[in-house]
Amino acid sequence: MTGRADAGSVAVAAPTRTPDHGPVGAFVTDTWSVFVREVLLLIRDPFSLVFSLLQPLIFLGLFGPLLSGTLGAAGGAVGGVAGAVGPVGLADTLQWFVPGVIVMICLFGTSMTGSNLLYELMTGSYERVLATPLSRPAILVGRALKEFAPLFVQGLLIAVVCIPFGFTVHPLHLLAGLVLLGVFGIGLGAFSYALALASKSREWLFWTVQQSLMFPLLILSGMMLPLEAAPRWMQIAATFNPLTYLVNAERALMNGSFTDRYVIGGVVAAVVTAVAGVLVGIRATRRTV
Repeated sequence: MTGRADAGSVAVAAPTRTPDHGPVGAFVTDTWSVFVREVLLLIRDPFSLVFSLLQPLIFLGLFGPLLSGTLGAAGGAVGGVAGAVGPVGLADTLQWFVPGVIVMICLFGTSMTGSNLLYELMTGSYERVLATPLSRPAILVGRALKEFAPLFVQGLLIAVVCIPFGFTVHPLHLLAGLVLLGVFGIGLGAFSYALALASKSREWLFWTVQQSLMFPLLILSGMMLPLEAAPRWMQIAATFNPLTYLVNAERALMNGSFTDRYVIGGVVAAVVTAVAGVLVGIRATRRTV
């Protein structure tokens, strides 16, 4: 049996199973089928991939240079300059800012993935996917895993673009940072899908919740500006934001450290978000009629 997302989409071929697959084998096969379908859809219509890169590039080009005169005054460690009291150079600024921009890509991209599901719900194509023998948890997990691929490519592109401007790349650390970001993106994407399922007949609800949460999470993570000079209440609020730990971990990794204490916090935040998102998403998918 085959389902289609829309008139021009990629078909979901029901996987051929044999009796010796077992429950685990069947789940893995179903998940892979959904993952391949979602990646093919992305390749055929890369608009969301390009759009999610546009805004971070604008921030890098216009907002990044402005930070050169403010990061040193914040008194934090920027690009290895600890406790600087004056302006820092563009290269040091990029070492601090680029990891935050890459996390921004994750936030913008994965938090909006539920909008694709909303479209499928409105056109009826999601019901055709549910009519296939695919297990419902596999549908959610396959969709969530798809978030890893574009995040990895986008993060690499941003890092490469910044090299001529002084950004120093530590290949193994960059790879680890992108893997960590992908784990977090899987969870955030799963939460987005769960929100879309809860908002299936009220599209306005999805966008209201998504937009209401995205910008506070962004600002309270220290992604754009250091929080050292922020009011005390903002610093306290930031400790409850998982993005704070992810941003700090990405900065530590991309500055060439595997042993920084922030890395552990980022790993915990990413894994907890991924597990919680997938569990919530699977529950929402199972309840879909």
